[in-house]
Amino acid sequence: MAVTSEARDRILIIRIEREAKRNAIDVETAQGIDAALNRLDDDAELWVGVLTGTTTVFSAGSDIRDGLDARTERGGEYGVIRRERNKPLVAAVEGPAFGGGFEIALACDLVVASTTARFALPETRRGLVASSGALLRLSRVLPAPLANEILIAGGELDAQRAYDFGLVNRVAKPGGAIDAALELAELVCRNSPVAVRATLAALAEQREQAEQVGWSATERAVAKISGSADAAEGVAAFFEKRAPDWPGQ
Repeated sequence: MAVTSEARDRILIIRIEREAKRNAIDVETAQGIDAALNRLDDDAELWVGVLTGTTTVFSAGSDIRDGLDARTERGGEYGVIRRERNKPLVAAVEGPAFGGGFEIALACDLVVASTTARFALPETRRGLVASSGALLRLSRVLPAPLANEILIAGGELDAQRAYDFGLVNRVAKPGGAIDAALELAELVCRNSPVAVRATLAALAEQREQAEQVGWSATERAVAKISGSADAAEGVAAFFEKRAPDWPGQ
């Protein structure tokens, strides 16, 4: 199975386990994430979720071969990006969280990262744009110049720098992200679940208008590169493992 889940008391741990593909998200994986998050949302005995990958990689984002339609009805992209969740979700990041993997972390409420974690959005290096939330969410949590560096120049953040700028809540030793995330989840579980859900709803309501504007802008950006010669060259270069020769069209 590409996604597994287990309940520990009131916490649901969701693991993306497709390491041979660097936990890239295909349709099956998106459906697995969606099913686990549906369980979290719908089971009154579960109060918090922890979403993680494997010990070497969180997620490399979309599976370019098999993940272009990796959307679900309740969760949107990857089963999580546009989900209207009613319970907190903690990302536990080990290794790379690239492209859509980074956007999955941005869709969570809290982020814990081990010192092996790296965050990047390499889409423009492939003639593409970040289409799963980064264009609207990254500048909300990072200073605009740094967000621009990541989105436009393909810059990368390690765990400590991500923590220093407020993107990551806690930094753990290698292999320790899941334990640190569970500690954070347990802190949430000490609180009133009704109050936590009300707080999440209030925060989401305040962001709603800005997110609508951001998604519209994202759709226009995607339309601009859709069918472009640069996008075709970028994807071809990725599969051929070579530097792209941009036609600029």
